[in-house]
Amino acid sequence: MVRADVLGNRCVAAAKPKPGPAPPSLSYPSTPHCEEEGSLVLLSAGARVVASRSLSDFTPQATFDIKKCDVHRLEAGPPVKAELTREQGLQYYRTMQMVRRMELKADQLYKQKIIRGFCHLYDGQEACAAGIEAAINLSDHLITAYRAHGYTYTRGVSVREILAELTGRKGGVAKGKGGSMHMYAPHFYGGNGIVGAQVPLGAGIALACQYQGNNQICVTLYGDGAANQGQLFEAFNMAALWKLPCVFICENNKYGMGTSVERASASTDYYKRGDFIPGLRVDGMDVLCVREAAKFAADHCRAGKGPIIMELQTYRYHGHSMSDPGVSYRTREEIQEVRSKSDPISLLKERLLSNNMASVEELKEIDIQIRKEVEEAAQFATSDPEPPLEELCNHIFSNNPPLEVRGTNPWSKLKSIS
Repeated sequence: MVRADVLGNRCVAAAKPKPGPAPPSLSYPSTPHCEEEGSLVLLSAGARVVASRSLSDFTPQATFDIKKCDVHRLEAGPPVKAELTREQGLQYYRTMQMVRRMELKADQLYKQKIIRGFCHLYDGQEACAAGIEAAINLSDHLITAYRAHGYTYTRGVSVREILAELTGRKGGVAKGKGGSMHMYAPHFYGGNGIVGAQVPLGAGIALACQYQGNNQICVTLYGDGAANQGQLFEAFNMAALWKLPCVFICENNKYGMGTSVERASASTDYYKRGDFIPGLRVDGMDVLCVREAAKFAADHCRAGKGPIIMELQTYRYHGHSMSDPGVSYRTREEIQEVRSKSDPISLLKERLLSNNMASVEELKEIDIQIRKEVEEAAQFATSDPEPPLEELCNHIFSNNPPLEVRGTNPWSKLKSIS
């Protein structure tokens, strides 16, 4: 008899136990399942929930019409139909809900003055991160701007490590020394605080992929506020000349800090800004649209055709950062309208329910487990100690012998250990 146990969020047979917990996966967590006496067993965050309906009651796969992408310098664009399996739908739902809950918890911790400094939240834009990750490989590379928490999670970092980093604790992903903007993971080069600075870095990563011939690509993200930076066009030029496997993605959330795109850019067709580089304009609030467009773009790069630009039309619910209430340059009614008509999580939820791919109770249970996981992560992020002073200068260099670093005055010395 097969018994379902939770071991690193996997279904395992009782007769074949595997020693120790599995290392954190670099793919964003899914909701695994296995069959036990005809019932669906949901394993999530260490809990077991047996649904009353069997797997055969649900639609295993459905095809959806999605919005057509606008194209630039392309004969054809991504498909206008997308297939979705039940497993994928639950996976995307859990990913987006986890990012949403994590960001709302960060908002709460910031208002309690537990998170200090800069903090740029990603809620509203979850379909961008979930859709892109669904279309590329974990061996591919990704670099983004300072609104980075969502991608840090989808690249494999736990909510616990992200929140602990935000609160400046030792257990944070950058040991409490990176803060909101500077989080990293394998093949993820973090958020970058300087507007647009990550774009030429992404082109450089793509050059490394081309040089090594490993069939990998680099996804390089920036916002509409960075789209007018000169360094973007220098990077576009070099990437086009050298046919680098780089997907440049503009997450157009309609506002650069407190300025609407119409007031900041003479041309708001960001997908055409590469001029000589092909481009796509995509509905960034629909995870299936993003996934299909990102697949198309990744295939374009892997085929040796050079770079491509994607503009994801999305929206942020919070202000630019936590110091920005976000309602002085736009109305509350505008935000509410986007929430009611275009919310990426609500859109996916409606698709799953209306096509009998999931039950209301099942999605509620996922929500409950996510809330629990985020609460436990917040508890850790507020109780874990801050890094000690003697570790302040560690990891300045990689693979270097210990060296002395001058402290806050010429007479104090700290030792840096790689």
